[in-house]
Amino acid sequence: MLRLTLTTLVLIMSTHTFVDAETSPPQVPAYQPSSHYAHGSIAKLLNRVPLGYGRLTTNDLIGDGQDRWRTGSVTISRAYGYDAWTGQAPSQLGQLLETRVQGQIIAPDNLRKVNPADRRYAGALSFGLHTHAANRGFDYALGADLVIIGPQTHLDDLQTTLHKIFNKPLPSEEVLALQIGNKIRPTAVGEIGRTYNLGEAVELRPFGEVRAGDETLVRVGADILIGSVGRGELFARESISGQRYRVIYQSQQGLSLTMGADIAYVSESVYLPQDRGYSLSSHRDRARAGINWQGENASAFYGLTYLGKEFEAQSEGQVIGSIRVKLRF
Repeated sequence: MLRLTLTTLVLIMSTHTFVDAETSPPQVPAYQPSSHYAHGSIAKLLNRVPLGYGRLTTNDLIGDGQDRWRTGSVTISRAYGYDAWTGQAPSQLGQLLETRVQGQIIAPDNLRKVNPADRRYAGALSFGLHTHAANRGFDYALGADLVIIGPQTHLDDLQTTLHKIFNKPLPSEEVLALQIGNKIRPTAVGEIGRTYNLGEAVELRPFGEVRAGDETLVRVGADILIGSVGRGELFARESISGQRYRVIYQSQQGLSLTMGADIAYVSESVYLPQDRGYSLSSHRDRARAGINWQGENASAFYGLTYLGKEFEAQSEGQVIGSIRVKLRF
């Protein structure tokens, strides 16, 4: 049953990664008790109304094109609250909830030949519940994810199928045989940030983050938003690139530029087990930029992120791309 469920999820993620389509403008209903929602819906389970939906697809195919290391992921978020969105999160944690699903594939530099010094292949699926709040000038995000790792996710099967379709090198049996084994890691993540207005069209947001579970780390950094698109909206942070993607939309038409950078100290990573001889880099760097476009019936985002070395034997950093297109009819 688990295999069927995970495989179905992976197929859905792989066929709906870049473009979302809506047949009508999104409507935010008034809050009602859970008994008024459709039976079995997430809104009923959370006893809240749906407020927004976000997705981000990240892949090195639209970055440096090397098909290695942090090679691909899809992250999907849905936001739910008691009341309509007012331009900022509620003052208390637990009122605005975000469900988050992520699938990611990590691969060695060479999919065909085993290199003992390179990182191991890994597939990971995570299912999480997060909450957002804003109080006294600060905004907070706190969440818990259940991270499922290894061949049990069947993400290796998905990559093999996609590479066959697009005539790309297939992961060899030897590479897959050495992949990170089946594990389940409960993971907690928290972020605190503060936004400073540096003019009518510029926002600076320093932030700090902690994570414990599949990876244990402390991170500090900052993001800059230049333009009108994204102001007064709810963003979530994609864990691999650090790109912030829109979950609750309310911007007028236009463009905005996003930039950011951060540095992390990582004490442990299930994807780079130190008992197998991996030495983690003393620090993990990321630098990113992107463009948000909002039209009358469509929106789009494209960004690039530089990821520094994650382990000492890694030869260099890499560049990954992130994209989302949303259409409304």
